Amino acid sequence: MSWHPQYRSSKFRHVFGKPASKENCYDSVPITRSVHDNHFCAVNPHFIAVVTECAGGGAFLVIPLHQTGKLDPHYPKVCGHRGNVLDIKWNPFDDFQIASCSEDATIKIWDIPKQFMSRNLTVFMKELVGHARRVGLVEWHPTASDILFSSGYDYKVMVWNLDTKESVITSPVRTIDCHQDVILSMSFNTNGSLMATTCKDRKIRILDPRMGTVLKEANCKSHRANKVLFLGNMKKLLSTGTSRWNNRQMALWDQDDLTMPLIEEDLDGSSGVLFPFYDSDTSMLYVVGKGDGNIRYYEVSADKPHLNYLTEYRSNYPQKGIGVMPKRGLDVSSCEIFRFYKLITTKSLIEPVSMIVPRRSESYQEDIYPPTAGTQPSLTAKEWLSGINREPLLVSLRPGAELLSPRLQPPEKLLSSSVTPASPKLTDPVETPAWEGGRRPSSLIEEKMSRWTAEHNLEEKKTRFTNGFDVFECPPPKTENELLQMFYRQQEEIRRLRELLTQREVQAKQLELEIKNLRMNLGRL
Repeated sequence: MSWHPQYRSSKFRHVFGKPASKENCYDSVPITRSVHDNHFCAVNPHFIAVVTECAGGGAFLVIPLHQTGKLDPHYPKVCGHRGNVLDIKWNPFDDFQIASCSEDATIKIWDIPKQFMSRNLTVFMKELVGHARRVGLVEWHPTASDILFSSGYDYKVMVWNLDTKESVITSPVRTIDCHQDVILSMSFNTNGSLMATTCKDRKIRILDPRMGTVLKEANCKSHRANKVLFLGNMKKLLSTGTSRWNNRQMALWDQDDLTMPLIEEDLDGSSGVLFPFYDSDTSMLYVVGKGDGNIRYYEVSADKPHLNYLTEYRSNYPQKGIGVMPKRGLDVSSCEIFRFYKLITTKSLIEPVSMIVPRRSESYQEDIYPPTAGTQPSLTAKEWLSGINREPLLVSLRPGAELLSPRLQPPEKLLSSSVTPASPKLTDPVETPAWEGGRRPSSLIEEKMSRWTAEHNLEEKKTRFTNGFDVFECPPPKTENELLQMFYRQQEEIRRLRELLTQREVQAKQLELEIKNLRMNLGRL
């Protein structure tokens, strides 16, 4: 058992789970009866996809996120597999593209129409054929576009490049065949340079996903791992499984040394699989049990005891699968930091559960919403396959905020762009930057700075007044009542100034990144 300190300060100590009301749930959903240990649900800010039952093959539903309530029994399905669908995953860089794998040993890529689906979708965009047996898992690369990983019951992990014109792809760019049994889970680190897998042979492996070589291997007899997860940039792994006494257990590992786990913690004696989810923005770990209705959550730290138990969300309705909303789809106005979608087969219900940090202020909470991964890939498939690694491009969750991370050029392009071309005809038209309205970057910077200065002066003039009271031209208070009114006004003014300071800091960061981008583009001329 992990040691829990008696006193520990944390901004997430009082996080609580809030289930959605009945009208905001998805009712009468025919959830699959498959016994495969997968999530069976994938969510993005536009749709929720759920694996369902279908006669004569496999299918899944794609429901618009706002279409809550009772589902039409004749609601159109995405059906094209000849066997049961085992896993589905949304493309992290395209909210209208989803991958599915099936018992028919194929992977299909689907383009979901933006308008309402009026009939079954049977035409796929791409089909990936390469596995000899059924395919149990699919995973998109976290930073590179058009790179997909699949694992099958033929004990192989295949790497696919979707950036081709072919509709049927029969040869993956890499086949990893170092496993001796069925692969149970796959996970990537932040920039996608490492992949961790668990296998039925009870081993945890850290692989180079490009070369397919095993970098580290764990074979701990006291912990039989079922699911594995990279914990962001902390250089640690978390695995869930069972102990030698068949208790549900989770273990924390050092990424560089897999000989023995740092800690092992027994949770309970249930038999369902534990699904771990990690939020790198808040360093919180959520552990969801299949077959029970509870969600445990912890705060992860680099120092011992590493896993700090916070509390547990309890429900009487057991979940068969679970879906997770990306951070960019959360409701920041209600201080929501995570959202689950529970598949409750006993009631044919999908129930959203929001994890909320209780705050009194209704303004944007910068401390619980750091910049998070956005929808733009930082690498192309060709760049990643050539050996380039890059961190994900970050965005702010503040409403109206722009991309925070500048899009950097690959090293070889930076070198080639610094050389002056001998003739204008030899210049690549793709690499030539097109300025807005034909203006130079210097004029853009001057215009943005002048606009910001004007807004700054206007806001500064507004902040002098609080509830119609000028804070700089006020007479000194003469009575106790006037003194109290002055105190309350000053407190309100301090709150407003703090919010304004936070907005100015975000604007300053965005301006610095824009100037950096423009300087990089100027260097290429």
